[in-house]
Amino acid sequence: MKAVIAVGGHDPASPQAFVDAERPMPRPEERDILVRIAAAGVNPVDTKVFGRLAPGEERILGFDACGVVTGIGPKARCFEVGQTVYYAGTPIRPGSNAEYQLVDERLAALAPANLDPGQAAALPLTGLTAWEGLFDRLGFTPAPGANAGKRLLVIGGAGGVGSMAVQLGAWAGLAVSATAGRPESAAWCRELGATTVIGRGDVAEELARAGVAAVEAIYCTTHMEEHWAAMAKVLAPQGAVCLIDDPTGPLDITLFKQKSARICWEFMFTRSLFTTGDMPRQGLILDSLARMVEAGTLRTTASAVSQGLTAATVQAAHLRQKSGTMVGKQVIIV
Repeated sequence: MKAVIAVGGHDPASPQAFVDAERPMPRPEERDILVRIAAAGVNPVDTKVFGRLAPGEERILGFDACGVVTGIGPKARCFEVGQTVYYAGTPIRPGSNAEYQLVDERLAALAPANLDPGQAAALPLTGLTAWEGLFDRLGFTPAPGANAGKRLLVIGGAGGVGSMAVQLGAWAGLAVSATAGRPESAAWCRELGATTVIGRGDVAEELARAGVAAVEAIYCTTHMEEHWAAMAKVLAPQGAVCLIDDPTGPLDITLFKQKSARICWEFMFTRSLFTTGDMPRQGLILDSLARMVEAGTLRTTASAVSQGLTAATVQAAHLRQKSGTMVGKQVIIV
């Protein structure tokens, strides 16, 4: 099968960073399904994993994807050959920058029937991260309007995860405030359901100017160090903060002590990395997201689509992702 290989030790703009290659066709085992990939998503985690590769280390990157089941393992029972699925996979197996990929069936769901593969491939990783952060970590109720009267701040509202968190928060009845650095990013956040959009300065001051004194929860998707002190100021007593970003150094958690705040992490790959007993929950969440998309209550955030899985298209996607100007999600049509 064809695949794009990422090679460690190179600048992502280097001609040696990504190469076209042939790899053996994978064979499904246990609860695997073999998927012929139609489209693959691109996420910030792709660039992070690339940056951590050792010099000369080779890896098929790519996490979320949409495609057709072409084979099933001996213990797989959830899907049939010919069905179209979508999923976010795991970082400990070869990724979706290839023609075919193996994925544990518990991590997949039938793709939304009203989306093409490119639109569907934009959803899994960011949708799961947003859902788990809001409902599994911050503790909000995942039902329409169920959290009315509470306010959520999404830092990085126009990014991949932020775009999904804004939509899901609004659907669940939260009054959503979001940060955005450019006019087009602000417009995007409002489209998705944010009631207040602020700049990327001191979020406590920005919210105060917008008439928001405090928020019950903060979903920080980016630049946590830059916003750390301001988050402590604007968080309501007994509020909660969910983090997904990687800090470069230690942070003073005591800033949140007087408010008895709860600080939690969201890492979408936890369930697959540790084969937790509730790993099938990811497939169930994806099924819920698909039903919401089909009902018109949730929209895909695909905003940049590249044609053809080649080293050139993968490299261009990585460079675009690192530019810091992405609104929504990138996908590559295989």
